[in-house]
Amino acid sequence: MTKPDRPTILVINGPNLDMLGTRQPEVYGHDTLADVEALCRTTGDAAGVDIDFRQSDSEAEIMGWIKQARGSAGGILINPAGFTSTSIAILDSLLIYDGPIIEVHISPLFRRDEFRHLSYVSKAATAKIEGFGIDGYACAITRLAKLAGA
Repeated sequence: MTKPDRPTILVINGPNLDMLGTRQPEVYGHDTLADVEALCRTTGDAAGVDIDFRQSDSEAEIMGWIKQARGSAGGILINPAGFTSTSIAILDSLLIYDGPIIEVHISPLFRRDEFRHLSYVSKAATAKIEGFGIDGYACAITRLAKLAGA
């Protein structure tokens, strides 16, 4: 539920993040996407922002959300997941957005396969948090709330 005069932070989760908790727990841990959402909402409430939490396996859907956020969201937290090192289209959409963007990754990309080291999203991001598990989401929301003026 949104409250008057509170900025909204758009939280975008990319492909396969709906499988958290069961997909490669040795890499991503045992927390589920529902756990991530609960953490984001609790952190957002404490920081004075509303959370618009979404997940999609569709590049086009994610691009649409980013474009809709222009002028309405106080910031974007994005975990592009499998689109991190492949999607110039998501990068282009983020470059159109007119607010702060924080890229979050649950696992440390620099310790993963070399092809995962490149992030197109980083070229548009205000900051990047990786390797802190789902706690990275809380750090990002706290910072985005400050940047959004909450």
